Amino acid sequence: MANPDQEAPILVVDDDPAVTSVIRRGLAFEGYRVDIAGSGAEALRLARERTPSLVILDIMMPGIDGLEVCRRLREGDKSVPILLLTAKDAPSDQVIGLETGADDYVTKPFNFDVLVARVKALLRRGAASEPATLSYTDLRLDTGARVAYRGERKIDLTTTEYELLRLLLSHPRRVITKDQIMERVWGYDFGGSANIVEVYVRALRLKLEEGGEPRLIQTIRGAGYALREG
Repeated sequence: MANPDQEAPILVVDDDPAVTSVIRRGLAFEGYRVDIAGSGAEALRLARERTPSLVILDIMMPGIDGLEVCRRLREGDKSVPILLLTAKDAPSDQVIGLETGADDYVTKPFNFDVLVARVKALLRRGAASEPATLSYTDLRLDTGARVAYRGERKIDLTTTEYELLRLLLSHPRRVITKDQIMERVWGYDFGGSANIVEVYVRALRLKLEEGGEPRLIQTIRGAGYALREG
């Protein structure tokens, strides 16, 4: 991986200057370049001027809120990682954020070491070489374009959805535990609730089954998940 200070800047979006100041100082200490936006409108302008390597995005902002910023960013670039940083911590809020196109979700108040770990994990994704196509039954994943297909139906994926599906397709029929998913997809040891895995599995299932196709991501009770026919 390239030295972080040679990458495009991380865009931090929050209307609270105290939050953006803490994140800017901490990420700068880690070697990252950082751009700051205090509003949704400013964030969209900066992203148009220079595509960020990653976006850390608050949800509750006046004017254009974080979810709308996320939607608009996704319309322009499906691959840039988006991490929501917000005080809204209900599972339903996580689902809404993920369905809007976010790749990860950190709640306030946050531990900065955890935030940095998630930033690093998101930036590492896609660095390793892999087969051009992964497939199982009628599901296939174009790893170059980072797009999935059920038959001929194209499925656009967020960064985290892509990583989760890539993991499952790399080990078809094998049971993968939640801990293994957290380690392989998020890239760090996760000591709290694994509910976030369930949220992402649900979001990915919705996309894979949107055309009425049969379920392929099976829940193995007490064990984890497996990509297999029901």
